[in-house]
Amino acid sequence: MAYAATTRDEAQRSIRTFYEAARNDINLGENETVNCIFIRTPTEDQLRQIVALYRAEGWWSPYDEGRRQLIRRLISGSHCFVVAEEEGRIVGMGRAISDGVSDAYIQDMAVLGARRKQGIGRMILDTILARLRADGLRWIGLIAEPGSCSLYQHAGFREMTAWAPMLLTIEEK
Repeated sequence: MAYAATTRDEAQRSIRTFYEAARNDINLGENETVNCIFIRTPTEDQLRQIVALYRAEGWWSPYDEGRRQLIRRLISGSHCFVVAEEEGRIVGMGRAISDGVSDAYIQDMAVLGARRKQGIGRMILDTILARLRADGLRWIGLIAEPGSCSLYQHAGFREMTAWAPMLLTIEEK
């Protein structure tokens, strides 16, 4: 588990950054621009693409197949939900959950396999962090998957060596 602390000055800078980065773009080369946008109410096409990302990450179980509305609830229940789009195609996503007062967790981040190592994950993370800081959240945690720590360390996260992530999975009947 990792976390990032935010000072008051960083939060004020982040408020400016958030409003400037409400649509965060990176240019990946000839005619290739990926931009991050926040969504609250996804279109049917966005839902289909987000489910495909969740499925590719192994986060979408066969039990969930007939329940696409879960994604709508997941998005609307998140503190913020960001998609990285390229010409209308979602190539990555990330979301944070929060109490809206002091703490937040980066819950999910995913980039299509063919688009990894191109700065898209970093752009998604930076966009989410700018939003969380703009909202005054000072403790941001996450559980990093193996091999992804450098992405988060670049953003200021550090390991919480004295803490142990824990999980309780409740099986559906």
